[in-house]
Amino acid sequence: MKREKTIVSASVPVRFLRFTFHVSRLVVLSVLAAGCAIPQVPSRTVYEDPVNFVRLELDANVLPEWPPGHFTHPAQFSHDQVRRVLMGLTVQEHRASIQRWISGGSIRLPMFRDGEIAILVPQLVEALRLARENERVTYYLSQPQTSVKRIITSGGLYVRGTELHFILGNWQTVYGIPAYGMIYDRRYPMNPIVSKGFDLFFDLDQAMVIQSTSIWDWLLANSKDELVIDLARVFPGQPV
Repeated sequence: MKREKTIVSASVPVRFLRFTFHVSRLVVLSVLAAGCAIPQVPSRTVYEDPVNFVRLELDANVLPEWPPGHFTHPAQFSHDQVRRVLMGLTVQEHRASIQRWISGGSIRLPMFRDGEIAILVPQLVEALRLARENERVTYYLSQPQTSVKRIITSGGLYVRGTELHFILGNWQTVYGIPAYGMIYDRRYPMNPIVSKGFDLFFDLDQAMVIQSTSIWDWLLANSKDELVIDLARVFPGQPV
């Protein structure tokens, strides 16, 4: 019997290796892309126009099994009550003791302009009415300057008991829109895009709740990035 010779082409393993290499590279790129992806905070939109929005965001720190940590949501407020709070909020440039000694203290400025208050009041009333016990209200206001630059003011708020917690993440901050990649300012309105250099105040001093902070918070100007207001003192005799 004649034995047939089996001839194996050298190109077969080469093609197989090329295929394996391309598949492996695709898998690696997919893994890297997944690793670099920025998670989206679960949210519900209450109001949105081309440059502003108000949303309800899930707060991962509020645990369903721990009711004492829940927000007092939904919360009912009148337009006049929300307007009163917004008009009483002020911002002051943070200065260390040596700066105040040399150049004096900085003045307090209104946190929101009249036009911004007009936008926020009805939307915050509605957002607080719809909010669940584990959702915080976030807001984002922007003023386009060019096609790649805008000025933003953003942050969040929530109610716990009779206390309103108001967070200012960015205040009249210039944001350069990246040509590629993630646009962080709209995705995370409560997160500062630059180092904070301001403190928050309310025009009714006795309504501000003093919070305990560390020396590092004070040095980094983070000691007053969340303002707590006792609404029972702002609106005595009114339901809050």
